Amino acid sequence: MATILWINGAFGAGKTQTAYELHRRIPESFVFDPENAGYYIRKNLPKGAAKDDFQDYAMWREFNYAMLNHLRREYNGVVIAPMTVVNPRYFEEIVGRLRDDGAIVHHFALCVSKEELYRRLRGRGEKADSWPVRQIDRCVEGLAAEVFKHHLQTDHMPIETVAETIASMSGITLVPDRKGKLGKKLDRLKTQLKHIRFFG
Repeated sequence: MATILWINGAFGAGKTQTAYELHRRIPESFVFDPENAGYYIRKNLPKGAAKDDFQDYAMWREFNYAMLNHLRREYNGVVIAPMTVVNPRYFEEIVGRLRDDGAIVHHFALCVSKEELYRRLRGRGEKADSWPVRQIDRCVEGLAAEVFKHHLQTDHMPIETVAETIASMSGITLVPDRKGKLGKKLDRLKTQLKHIRFFG
């Protein structure tokens, strides 16, 4: 039976990089991306039936709950889900429901100051009116709620340290990190390029 690590945080907090660092250092692990269901829904609805945020679709929440529930029963490893969720009701419909079913779900919110998030997003080419930038206030304020513990303040924490802290708090042993600085930079770049998102 799988253990689930849910990596939460605002856009630019480092969720995806942390997820893939954990994946690299946990031999039996799988990265599950809840966003994919949202892109499928968005692509297969006419504009008149579309919502601004695909998390507002009950079927998005139901699908991700069902997929994670299936994975935790059928996969004997660690499932890593990097996804921003700041609505407590939506969080309960997925993570709370999984826990009620007996699933082991370790949740971590990567907390980063608004100024640092803005700097990171601008550094990766986001405009001031882009979707990720517009969500900074909502995400930072929402994730401060108790329901979203554990909170990790990661403004000045390297990705390796974030991953190691999450693993330690979850009782998971990571393989030794034998990559040099160049190898790590290449890994980060490949992950960033692979997960470029285009927001309206």
